[in-house]
Amino acid sequence: MDELTQILQAIQKYNRIIIHRHQRPDPDAIGSQVGLAAIIKASFPHKEVSVVGKDIPSFDWIGTMDDIDGADFQNALVIVLDTANAPRIDDRRFDQGDQLIKIDHHPNDEPYGDVMFVNEQASSTSEIIYDFYHQFQAQLTLPGEAANALYAGIIGDTGRFLYPATTGHTLQVAGALIEAGAQAEQISRKEDEISWPLAKLSADVYQNLAVNEAGVAWVTLTMEHLEQLGISESGTSAVVPLPGKIHDVKAWAIFLEQNDGSFRVRLRSKQVVINTVAKLHQGGGHPLASGARAKDQAECEQIVAELTAACMKEK
Repeated sequence: MDELTQILQAIQKYNRIIIHRHQRPDPDAIGSQVGLAAIIKASFPHKEVSVVGKDIPSFDWIGTMDDIDGADFQNALVIVLDTANAPRIDDRRFDQGDQLIKIDHHPNDEPYGDVMFVNEQASSTSEIIYDFYHQFQAQLTLPGEAANALYAGIIGDTGRFLYPATTGHTLQVAGALIEAGAQAEQISRKEDEISWPLAKLSADVYQNLAVNEAGVAWVTLTMEHLEQLGISESGTSAVVPLPGKIHDVKAWAIFLEQNDGSFRVRLRSKQVVINTVAKLHQGGGHPLASGARAKDQAECEQIVAELTAACMKEK
């Protein structure tokens, strides 16, 4: 029996289902979470389905989180989406259910759960959720709410179909979601728009961006500066793709200062594999989109040097 069949059978079995995703969510994390919940609710109206994790107001247009008690995890099926490793799961009660399922598209470097379905070739976890629905469409229903959420997740993780993760199948899924009611133009505009403070931060990123001869770019965003602009760390995701718009930039790093003086690191690349660098610094992710940690400025400089070496090797 394949994993997707096992997942369907588990959903059919349990009356209470709780869906998690990763901390500091992006549109794919929220979209796949809300989309799967909507599919289950439409297909099995008698079931109790909850989505949990920190509520992110900037993503309320995709869906909001539920507030549930610890007792709700008893005899419940827990499904974790879009989260490569257990420490990143939002809402630490994920292990208090009766059965745990992992569905993801990141490299499966840290397996967890009773059942796992990981497809690294998928553009997004939202794409996987649509494929799950499509495989069992005789038994499942795809409402408009799910189509909107999954479409938002797909265009979020593909940069509106700009990134290499986009495949012909991705575009077929996007088309099917539009046919199912996804408001493509509205969703694309929503994900593309930024606030006035973010516009100022974007200008600062370009103003302070360093680029070396290997095509590596980097910039540091301090807590003080973000506070002056009224932007939270989670709100900086809109500026992460900006260095990649520059023709000569091959790979780049955004260093986000933390309370303890360390840095959260967002790594991106156009072609050069950079998750190998991320794994050297308490991180990981996709070959061209990863995250890491740096304990101080010296480690940030080391990351830039390693990115530079990777880019030079590809010349």
